[in-house]
Amino acid sequence: MTDDGCVFCSIVRGRTEASVVHEDESVLAFMDLQPVNPGHLLVVPKLHAVGLEDVEPDVGVQVWKVAHRLGRAMRRSGLRCEGVNLFLADGEAAFQEVFHVHLHVIPRFVGDPFRIQADWQVHEREQLDRSAAAVRSGLAALDGAQP
Repeated sequence: MTDDGCVFCSIVRGRTEASVVHEDESVLAFMDLQPVNPGHLLVVPKLHAVGLEDVEPDVGVQVWKVAHRLGRAMRRSGLRCEGVNLFLADGEAAFQEVFHVHLHVIPRFVGDPFRIQADWQVHEREQLDRSAAAVRSGLAALDGAQP
């Protein structure tokens, strides 16, 4: 994986300015330069990883742990925070814009501007069961077993 030109790698290395709120061995968390709301954070693995496929599981766990802790801290921070969204876009089709894995921690309040628009659909149990079987097959492939 290359990190040439990656703004998040530049932040991790201290070459690009950032307002850091957390740093440990594998993860860095800093304020989003284009926040949805004041307090909007990004949690990134220090090692370059384009998408979820590229993140080691233990690092992914640490990203989640840090985001969870920061979300809890946000509620105690004095910033306007009536709720919290954790949002991760994996891949261009999912609207990922910076191709270094990052988990958004977004403070929310009634009437704020953040929206996820969708055509929510109710599926029949048969379709849900087929989708569940497909995901189980993917899990088996990850584990090296036959589906």
